[in-house]
Amino acid sequence: MQSVTASPAFTADDVARYRANGWWSDTTLSDAVQANAARTPGRVAYLDHLGTGLTWTEFDSAADALARELARTGVAHGDRIAVWHGDTTAIHVLFVAIERCGAVVVGIGARAGTREVAAILQSAEPQLLIADPQRSAAAADLGLRTLTLSGLSVGAEPSGSPQGGLGPDDVFLINSTSGTTGLPKCVVHTQNRWHYFHQQAAANGLLTSDDVFLPVIPTPFGFGLWTSHTTPILLGATTILLDRFTAAAACAAIEQHRVTVLCCVSTQLTMIMADPAARQYDLSSLRVVFTGGEALPYRPAEDFEKLTGAAILQFYGSNETGLLSGTTVDDSLEHRLRTGGRVSADMAVRLFDGDTDVTSSGRGQPACRGPATSLGYLGGVDHDKLFTADGWMLMGDICEIDPDGYLRVTGRTSDFILRGGKNISASQVEDYVTAHPSVAIAAAVAMPDAVFGEKVCVYAELVGSATLDLAQLCEYLLAQGVSKELLPERLIVLDELPRSSGGKVAKGQLREDIRHRMGDGHDRN
Repeated sequence: MQSVTASPAFTADDVARYRANGWWSDTTLSDAVQANAARTPGRVAYLDHLGTGLTWTEFDSAADALARELARTGVAHGDRIAVWHGDTTAIHVLFVAIERCGAVVVGIGARAGTREVAAILQSAEPQLLIADPQRSAAAADLGLRTLTLSGLSVGAEPSGSPQGGLGPDDVFLINSTSGTTGLPKCVVHTQNRWHYFHQQAAANGLLTSDDVFLPVIPTPFGFGLWTSHTTPILLGATTILLDRFTAAAACAAIEQHRVTVLCCVSTQLTMIMADPAARQYDLSSLRVVFTGGEALPYRPAEDFEKLTGAAILQFYGSNETGLLSGTTVDDSLEHRLRTGGRVSADMAVRLFDGDTDVTSSGRGQPACRGPATSLGYLGGVDHDKLFTADGWMLMGDICEIDPDGYLRVTGRTSDFILRGGKNISASQVEDYVTAHPSVAIAAAVAMPDAVFGEKVCVYAELVGSATLDLAQLCEYLLAQGVSKELLPERLIVLDELPRSSGGKVAKGQLREDIRHRMGDGHDRN
């Protein structure tokens, strides 16, 4: 089993300090499930769209039963077990059962295509693939021993799972980046990095065991992992699971189950506000919304807070780094909606321009060290790109940190549009365009141009039956005081923007689309 000290992210002194400061724990998620069963045995742990609901006692029992079954099939300590499964109660029981066997989950997004799944399996080399019935046929064609998980066994009392479960510093999960281009890289996780993240989330949002969670991000990815698995289990709270996100389904679940904590990427939050159906549900139970993953458009976020009374909170970080900063319920509206929050006092952050440390300037590419970081990529793949020479983990963004410690993302290192030698931030363009009342979601990408090199192309989903053309959009932006150099030079309206398996807008597909359009001379706008 890989040790936390095997990564450039940690030294032995780091590990000792994190434990001494209480940032890392001596207990595991499996321990927390058992504690929840003893403390609140009748509280609902998970309830999914299939109607499968388990109390904490039933969850503990089901995890024990499934762990014993896995052991009988040959799952042993240190094995890697790939899981390709929808977001149901069963996947969370399965994760704990695998932990109790001392094995490692290789998490695969429910909506991953077979090309992506095959790449993850080739990289992670698991001994077994477990799929749900919906994915079992495709899983069987991937050349790996496969089991289909079709149900859960729940006894009256847990009767003991295999001995030798994982510890909090052991690798417990290998998941993939949810990047928008190319094939995924596998990221290696311990439970303790997520224990630290959980502590920050609970403090920032004043979370308690009485909260009811609605996470709408796929479970294996970083954001989905802590919002649907780690934090609900460590709190002993109730979690509601949807089959697939739609604005109407999310709002209906909030009303029906009196959800208090919604967890979604900013695109999903924008979709809720753009859908008139959102106004037909009682969303007043919401207290906190955790969002992130993309730039947060200010107008729909402010409107959402006015509609629900909930506080929208953001983290800044990645699947690899964990959090660098976060907003809290005590922050002002401006800080909560326009920044990634204050840099965590426990995470050391530096700013770089290439190989030059420019931390004192307050603007650059962030790199971090601290208790939230992963162990990096499986096998050390691309660690020369992920880490600086002296072991600081790099982000792919350009950020500004103000004198009060608040962090703002001004663009991605790979997400600038270079027009005539001028760097144009795609995220800034998207923020302005999304403020238009007819625009639900926008994505800005570079459009090849023979004169300027690149121009700004905006893809958009519109609200309801609204219509919008480029001239109308530019007229609106100019009236809002937007600089002419930030105006889009092409607008392509789609019924639905493509999404990555992590739920983000798949900009790689949009870049390919605009190159195709420019190359073949056809415009399907």
